[in-house]
Amino acid sequence: MNLFQQAVFYTTVNHLRDLPAESAVEVAFAGRSNAGKSSAINTLANRTRLAFVSKTPGRTQHINYFSLGHNRFLVDLPGYGYAKVPGAIKDHWRELLAQYLAQRAQLAGLILIMDSRHPMTELDRQMLEWFLPTGKPVHCLLTKSDKLNRSDSIAALRFVQKELATLSPLYTAQLFSSPKRLGMDEVGEVFARWLGISANDGHKKAPVKGE
Repeated sequence: MNLFQQAVFYTTVNHLRDLPAESAVEVAFAGRSNAGKSSAINTLANRTRLAFVSKTPGRTQHINYFSLGHNRFLVDLPGYGYAKVPGAIKDHWRELLAQYLAQRAQLAGLILIMDSRHPMTELDRQMLEWFLPTGKPVHCLLTKSDKLNRSDSIAALRFVQKELATLSPLYTAQLFSSPKRLGMDEVGEVFARWLGISANDGHKKAPVKGE
């Protein structure tokens, strides 16, 4: 079975003190609001509403955990950069994201969602540069690539790859399309590798900190 398809909702977290202590390893999904993060998660998991998809950007207001079994987790982070969110909520998101990304020892890597038509926004760059000191990898999904013709999508990918190369050799990118289910195998391999298991093996024990 595809590893993503084992995902089931586990818990919602609004404060760092509530992060699951039982987690051995986790991979987080982040991205600018309305970049297609929830749609990507749903497509990868082969579900329609595993992650909530809203026409109102900024709907995801908490850290949502999805269990993959054996103390492995997919983590859906709040979208960033939506101006109409009330200031107090926006400040809380920013603090929650910053502390989670900087301090969560179980976090193996970050999958960053970018709209392929508007990649490497100022906020995306800030996220990449801010995450750099953690020494952990980032894999960028350039979503909505079906809305570009082939030459434009390839150009967008090459542009992002070039920009990422100036930041870290651990930063990679690929094209992705939820409607066309494009790029699923590639991100699946990255996701499984970060969790320390085979992409199609949902039963191998997750790596435990200190082993």
